Amino acid sequence: MQQRRETLPEYQMKNIPTVKLGLVAVSRDCFVISLSEKRRAAVAAACKNRGVEIHEISKTIENETDMLAAIREIQGAGCNALVVLLGNFGPETPETLVAKRFSGPVMYVAAAEESGDDLIGGRGDAYCGMLNCSYNLGLRKLRAVIPEYPVGSAEELADMIAGFIPVSRTLLGLSRLKVITFGPRPQDFFACNAPIKGVYDLGVEVQENSELDLLVAYKSHAGDPRINEIAADMAAELGAKGNSYPEILPRIAQFELTLLDWAEKNKGERDYVVFANKCWPAFPKEFGFEPCYVNSRLASRGIPVACEVDIYGAISEYIGACLTEDAVTLLDINNSVPRDLFESDIRSKYNYTLKDVFMGFHCGNTPLCKLSEGSIKFQLIQNRLLENGGKPDFTRGTLEGDIRPGDITFFRLHGNSDGGLQAYIAQGEVLPTPTRSFGSIGIFAIPEMGRFYRHVLIAKRYPHHGAVAFAHVGKALFTVFDYLGVPDIAYNRPKSVLYPMENPFA
Repeated sequence: MQQRRETLPEYQMKNIPTVKLGLVAVSRDCFVISLSEKRRAAVAAACKNRGVEIHEISKTIENETDMLAAIREIQGAGCNALVVLLGNFGPETPETLVAKRFSGPVMYVAAAEESGDDLIGGRGDAYCGMLNCSYNLGLRKLRAVIPEYPVGSAEELADMIAGFIPVSRTLLGLSRLKVITFGPRPQDFFACNAPIKGVYDLGVEVQENSELDLLVAYKSHAGDPRINEIAADMAAELGAKGNSYPEILPRIAQFELTLLDWAEKNKGERDYVVFANKCWPAFPKEFGFEPCYVNSRLASRGIPVACEVDIYGAISEYIGACLTEDAVTLLDINNSVPRDLFESDIRSKYNYTLKDVFMGFHCGNTPLCKLSEGSIKFQLIQNRLLENGGKPDFTRGTLEGDIRPGDITFFRLHGNSDGGLQAYIAQGEVLPTPTRSFGSIGIFAIPEMGRFYRHVLIAKRYPHHGAVAFAHVGKALFTVFDYLGVPDIAYNRPKSVLYPMENPFA
């Protein structure tokens, strides 16, 4: 996880798992076992050369007894993710029972033949063996990662293994995750009020609390000796230019402490925590500030805090944090780009149409490290509603600025109205174009966004919130969603590929 400062206060939480990979080879007993062992050693060496740490399991699996011995060795080494290498055709039953016995993510890959001069004693038939492996995984209803083309040289397999690491990290994180919420999901934001059965289907736990619980906990932290330390850390992060209201930092620091302490005391048997909190309309008046800046700080540490009690939004953000080991954010897919702004600032510079661009916005929850320049401001909309548009007091606390340009992936894992899971993934970029607006906001460009907006986001009834990872991670995201058994994974289709209900005559 990228950090804002070289050192962080001692209350810093570690909220993302560390992957320890194991590599185990399998061998069908009618093949020479040394062939699989030689190919396993070559893959381990290629991983080392690539900078990928992997523990080579000495036991090669030929039968079920070998499988049990290998599992004991894997567990003894502390491995929490596993690569199974078909060094040759492989024994179908024991090689797939590995995935049943092992508690973490498993990936299957197969060794390619090395030389045309060694196709008698040195031919492994792993290309054929992968078919039987897949069939047997299906028979046992076992989940596993199989790369797009799972057969390769040692170097090619090392590349596949490197791509398996962020996927494993995400799956491990989700398996030990608890979502902590405060407040009921908003009445007029039914899109955030999705059925949470799918959350439990994922193996994620949920602890729902009242806003009063949070207020009581906040008040109990009054005078906490750690407040000044956190307020000083905030001031250092913001700098003189960004610290617009230094007098409210102690209030906000007290709230950050409240959330961190609540997470530590309530994660229970889980290792990782995210929040989904009610943040309006009662919150600012009762607490004395807007929570957005604190939300941004925790998101930069791998502890997303989703606005408006958006449980699936919080989980989506956490997925992005695990994949990238970087800060993430949650934004409204908010408003179109005015035509005059597009004509003056975008058309002649970028190969996008007006329908490819939109503004992603939220009140002020995007981490400072992902803003071109940010400062503490007040929530304009809430100020109009709660303070009659006057001098801001308790509506202060947003972190505002244009989002830094660069590659992004807009995505969401969501529970539909029938209680099932669905997801979307769209890669694009944030343009270096001033937004001329307020909040944490950026001009996003996604190829064929207009069609994606109509035939995925609207047609499949997605909410306004989308998670943003600040990199192109569509490939890994698709693998994660597929592993989780999400039946509907949508993406922004090119012009040549119509959506199911897209009018071909439009």
